Amino acid sequence: QVQLVESGGGLVQPGGSLRLSCVLSMSRFSDYGMAWYRQAPGKQREWVANILSSGVTNYAVSVKGRFTISRDNAKNTVYLQMNSLKPEDTARYYCNRLPAFNSWGQGTQVTVST
Repeated sequence: QVQLVESGGGLVQPGGSLRLSCVLSMSRFSDYGMAWYRQAPGKQREWVANILSSGVTNYAVSVKGRFTISRDNAKNTVYLQMNSLKPEDTARYYCNRLPAFNSWGQGTQVTVST
């Protein structure tokens, strides 16, 4: 059974930075695109960014220019560097494969607040 383990979240002030990591226990990691999602309290999960197997990246308008997604195929790991964080970035962040597995990890909480 696949495991997705997100880490790196925390409490940060507006304008600060965090780097999230996600390790996926799966085979052929390098063959698949990977994505980050987030879910704020009372809201639906939303897509944040993805990175294809080719390395091409895509971002939601709300994070473009502030967040950077990357991957390390040797470590089965996908990262999300988040800069210039805003209170509206507060959410639980999740990663998954493209197409997504049915199961999800526990996510990592990001709170942007003074």
